[in-house]
Amino acid sequence: MMARRAMHRPVAWGVGLLAAALLTGCAGGSARPQPAELPPHIGLIGVRQAWTARLPAIDFPLQVGVQGQQVMVAGSDGTVVTLNAASGRELGRASAGAPLTAGVGGDGRVSAVVTRDNRVIALEGGRELWRQKLTTQSYTAPLVAGGRVFVLGADRSLSAFDGRNGARLWHLERPAEPLVLRQAGVLQAVGNLLVAGLAGRLVGVDPDSGSVRWEAPIASARGTNDVERLVDLVGGVSRHEGVVCARAFQAAVGCVDTASGRVRWTKPASGATGVAGDGQRLFGAESDGRVLAWRADTGDRAWANESLQWRQLTGPLVLGRSVVVGDSGGLLHFLSREDGTPMDRMSTDGTGIAATPVAAGNTLVVVTRGGGVYGFVPE
Repeated sequence: MMARRAMHRPVAWGVGLLAAALLTGCAGGSARPQPAELPPHIGLIGVRQAWTARLPAIDFPLQVGVQGQQVMVAGSDGTVVTLNAASGRELGRASAGAPLTAGVGGDGRVSAVVTRDNRVIALEGGRELWRQKLTTQSYTAPLVAGGRVFVLGADRSLSAFDGRNGARLWHLERPAEPLVLRQAGVLQAVGNLLVAGLAGRLVGVDPDSGSVRWEAPIASARGTNDVERLVDLVGGVSRHEGVVCARAFQAAVGCVDTASGRVRWTKPASGATGVAGDGQRLFGAESDGRVLAWRADTGDRAWANESLQWRQLTGPLVLGRSVVVGDSGGLLHFLSREDGTPMDRMSTDGTGIAATPVAAGNTLVVVTRGGGVYGFVPE
């Protein structure tokens, strides 16, 4: 890998459409099994819908941005909305002027998205600050931090832009991969370090210069063809006291000490969405709908829940004594952090949950494929 000042190069990628076949279970022509019948609704927690808002429909890998009580969401048409999580009140609205492939990242003042024509756009309030052309597609929400905007390309290149005027500060690239995933990757600030997923590795990058400080392998390429050898880290990580845990697509989960770049542990896993943790356990959904918990210190299995099989689950959110996941039918499932037993269930508009649920203050916020935004609070 190498970091260098603003540099452009042609990119020709077979974007991971074959990877989508692995997710849907259609490889080889086999149909996805029918979802498991849901257990009775128990309602042990007591959750109520507090508010709802509307967006245009969502057909891109949305990541909901959270800054304090602010929640940043976006529709596929380029509409970017900031909401107060407690009340659902709209605080700001802007438009990127083009369909989106990635968003939303923000720092509470500036928000950033990426458009289908490969432009990163920074917005403040209802106005556009700047836009810059990228050398590749991006499906990962830009990271806005320290007065800069960082963009992870679909080819797992990494670029930094000045947050005020969009000037390109540095560019980091790696050898071309034959296939990439059409979903969000890993891009996270940890102290004074930028942590990104480049192929099957977590990489610690100096945010000022783009130089690589360490690389930590979560998974390695395997198999004999491009599909079998596809290895990539997917968005949604657990961060606790300098330890970041992540998932490699359909291959493994693992945890890395970001101070040293040392891999603490990795375990085989077959999921395609991100993970979440509480410092004691790491949680994730496998592609068949099983929800698993691993011990954060060793990676040993803590529990497994099989009641949601084949429901196409989102990444998890750790919330209070629950682990929350959404499904393709628009349902939210609350499982016990201790043993994975069902605790509650909430419904939305039935169009499917579009992004990993988030918590802002005392409010659980979810967004559906149909553009519904829902705020839930404890009763």
